[in-house]
Amino acid sequence: MARKIVITSGKGGAGKTTVCANLGIALARTSQRVLMLDLDIGLNNLDVVMNIEDKIVFDFIDVVENRCRPSQALIQDETEPTLYVMPSCHSAKRQVTIDAVKKVIGRLSESFDYILLDCPAGIDVGFRRAVSCADEAIVVVTPHLSGVRDADKTIAELCNQGVSVNVVVNRVRGDLVAGGEMLSAFEVFSLLGHTALGVIPENDDVNCNVNLHSVKQPFDVLAKNLQTGSRQMYDCVSKYKGLFGRLKRRFKRNV
Repeated sequence: MARKIVITSGKGGAGKTTVCANLGIALARTSQRVLMLDLDIGLNNLDVVMNIEDKIVFDFIDVVENRCRPSQALIQDETEPTLYVMPSCHSAKRQVTIDAVKKVIGRLSESFDYILLDCPAGIDVGFRRAVSCADEAIVVVTPHLSGVRDADKTIAELCNQGVSVNVVVNRVRGDLVAGGEMLSAFEVFSLLGHTALGVIPENDDVNCNVNLHSVKQPFDVLAKNLQTGSRQMYDCVSKYKGLFGRLKRRFKRNV
């Protein structure tokens, strides 16, 4: 039976879709059977991030409306054979009930170890639809006070739904943290007061979707924490400390 995990954030732009995609890839690298389901109906872009938009024949809405079987809407990753994506529909007019989503996930649950649900940002109907189908949540937050405040509201909603909450701090600039110009991941974890799952540094390859399969170490640590319950945190700050660290910070600022 799959672990059903919703990946959400307090606001748009936190990077939840890229975290979902890279976490799915990292889990699949350990031979876990992973399905990534895009539930951001109308504003979905998991297919773009995974570079499969030209391969879509059927999508999640086709499954809900019985135009195809769930297996027909799955797209297998070319690099990781145990990783699949079920894309969503670009039409925002579609009305999908919570029961319909649960039915689709229930039919797929026996075939996978993890089902990652890419959730719309915010706490409206799309959020509630995705959360109602999950047992666990990963809240993606950036190290800014506004992001932390919005994530705190999202976490409160998740707790009201009885969902177990883990926190991932994304887009951490190690040079800014070392210089005292950005909140550290550990300060964010302390402010939110929930389980720290991982730290992801600012990375142009991730943010620009250059080659997700090449961005390994931070997400491998994140996947290990999710699988085993360990709490190792990727260190993106220490290389910017000390004399040589200060030179690196100065150089990074001037680039």
